[in-house]
Order: sequence, then structure tokens, then C-alpha cells
Amino acid sequence: MLSPGVSHRQISDIAGMVFHVKRRSLLSGILARSQAVTVAAPVSRETLTPMQESETIEQIDDTPIARAAQAAVQALGRAGEGLPRPSATRVIVVANQKGGVGKTTTTVNMAASLAMHGLRVLVIDLDPQGNASTALGIDHHAEVPSIYDVLVEGKPLADVVQPVVEVEGLFCVPATIDLAGAEIELVSMVAREGRLQRAIQAYEQPLDYILIDCPPSLGLLTVNALVAGQEVLIPIQCEYYALEGLGQLLRNVELVRAHLNPVLHVSTILLTMYDARTRLASQVAEEVRNHFTTEVLSTAIPRSVRVSEAPSYGQTVLTYDPGSTGALSYLEAARELALRAVGQAGPAASTQAAAEALDAVGQHRHTIGAQASPVAEQSTMEGNR
Repeated sequence: MLSPGVSHRQISDIAGMVFHVKRRSLLSGILARSQAVTVAAPVSRETLTPMQESETIEQIDDTPIARAAQAAVQALGRAGEGLPRPSATRVIVVANQKGGVGKTTTTVNMAASLAMHGLRVLVIDLDPQGNASTALGIDHHAEVPSIYDVLVEGKPLADVVQPVVEVEGLFCVPATIDLAGAEIELVSMVAREGRLQRAIQAYEQPLDYILIDCPPSLGLLTVNALVAGQEVLIPIQCEYYALEGLGQLLRNVELVRAHLNPVLHVSTILLTMYDARTRLASQVAEEVRNHFTTEVLSTAIPRSVRVSEAPSYGQTVLTYDPGSTGALSYLEAARELALRAVGQAGPAASTQAAAEALDAVGQHRHTIGAQASPVAEQSTMEGNR
């Protein structure tokens, strides 16, 4: 309880004064100890010898803050190396009907990674929750022009695109809550499955990549994305349940490829939330790699606190903590994605291989659960940093 007449602002000011007093006291203590060491040491007070200076620098570089800073500098330096631009805009649909597998996290961080490599990237938020817009620091309240206006009202895509302030070369088409009713409104429209495709084709600004974040469903919004895209990127959480909805997604991809979009194919599978401490995660990853040999990226995204914290600051993990394991993993995954040839195995071969792999995973799914130890199945309370 606050005393009468004492505001929260005054409490905050008092707390800040106490913090600065304690900080000055701490610094004074450190300075006194360093001066005592200097007096006791048989060296000149005016300067340090080269050996002492080298030892001091080594001690500073060995601190956790210095190591984190060094990792961040190296990550940003590597991001600035650049990647080859594709000959044509690559439209990649990030889809999985299961929720909580990292679709939005993968979309925004892969997009930021590609943009930090010097490419021009557009993120289309097709999820009514608007989480991708939040992670990129884009306002998406009801009055903001959004992808709903493009799909339902026919507004040009250029009228709703917004630049992402934190990352140069990254743009976003936000989603608002209005998108929740778009599927009902689209039902009565002619050629409803191709409205997003036509909007993208009419967009004249040069882009290297377009990443579409889909909702966790297989409705008209996801179908619009599959018709508009060339490739499908499927994030798979390294747990058994993540494989359950994969069959229906692959069957929908095959249906769209056969009837609406012949170039569509599953080009990339990314393992997310990988916890090396559990045997179950290793077994799921091994099964997926065995049956989706050409599609799975060699880089797996580990569980990371920093990845989860970043959206609360309206940032991607690349700008929030560039030296974290999550940021480094997404940088490497984006590099793999960019260096892969488009349609390496051909649309039909890729989809057929995915269907055959799905049958194999279905036959082995009980083996995965049976072999995992009870300890491995328990969720850990601590996240890897």
C-alpha cells in the first residue's frame, strides 16, 4: 500500500536514486581495491608494461559480457557478408496446421536474417492473431490497413506494406483482427483461392523473398497462401505430436499442386525447439531426417529464452540478442535456405518423396514414443540461453 500523497512516480524516483547511490558505492569499492593492488604491485603507476596490458585485456575478454559482445559482433559481421540474390522472387509459405511449432517465430527470424544479409524481404502476416506483425514492431490495430483489405476489399498490396524500422530491407504486411472473419467473407467470392496470388503478382516493387506466415489451420487463408507460393517451409517441433498433422498438410499441398498451383512443392523442413538434453528430440529429429533427406535443413533451432523474449520488445532475436544461440541458428538456417537451388528435386518429385516419407513415419511413430525414456518426455523448466 502506498502512503497518502505518495505517487508511483515518486517511488520510482526514489528507487532510481537508491540504485545510483549503490552503484557509486560499488564503483568506489572496486576503485579502492584496484588502487591497493596497484600500490602493492612492483610496477609503475604511470603505465603498464606490455605483458600486464595483455593480461588485463585477456581478463576483460574472458568476462561473460565480453564473450556475449564478441559473439554478437561476429554474428552481425557474418550477416553483413551478403548472400546471392535469387533470379526471381522466391515466395515461401511457412505452414503447419499444428499450433505452437514455431511458424511465426521462424517466419520473422528467417526474414530478418535474409534482410541482414542484404536481401529485400517482405513478410505477409496471414494469421488473424497478428503475432508476426507484433514481432516486427508493426502496429496492427483495427484501423491499420492490412492484408484483410487486400483479400476482401481488393486494395493493392503496395498500399498496406510497411517498412520494419529495426531491419533495413525488411517489409511487412500486417494482419488485424478483421482477418478472423475473412474466410467467411471469401466463401461467396469468385476465384477466392487466388486473391493473394493476384495481389502479389500486381506488386511492382523489387523483392528477393516473400515469406507468408499462415494460421494454424487448413482453411481458405492457408489455401490462398499455398496458391500464391512456390515453396512450402514446414517448421516441425522436435516432439511426437508435431508429426501428427503433417499428413493432412502434405495432402493439401498435393491437392493444391494438382489443381491450382503446379509449381508448389515442399522445399524446406526446419526442426524447431530442439532440446539436445532429451532423447525424444534426438529420435524425432533422426526420424524426420531419415525420411525427408533432401528437405530438412542441417541446422536445427534450439530452445532459447532469447527467442521467446524478443517479441515482447517488438523485435526479432537477431536485433534483440544477435549473439544468442537462437540468433546464430536462424542466421545459419537462412544461409542454407538462400544457398539452396529453387526446385532442386522438382515439384512432383519433392511432393511424392514427402508423401512416401510420411507413410514411413506413420509406421515408425509408435517406435519413437516407445524408445523415449520417461525422463526425456518430461518438459524442462529451464530454457537454453
